[in-house]
Amino acid sequence: MTDPNAMPQPQTKPGTASAEDGFVILDGPNGVAVTMTSDAAAQTGHSLITAAEAARRQLDERPVASSN
Repeated sequence: MTDPNAMPQPQTKPGTASAEDGFVILDGPNGVAVTMTSDAAAQTGHSLITAAEAARRQLDERPVASSN
């Protein structure tokens, strides 16, 4: 049985995008799948890149824990 208080963990496996019948299909881990128009997929892609860059900067800016 799963602990209901367990915090969800971030996914470390990337999704895979493909084009089919004029739509973009994003297949993610654990059976997640999203179908988007090409415009929605392009905007999502740009948004993901922007967010990934911000997240990397946040990690770089985190204070280093002291070993005192």
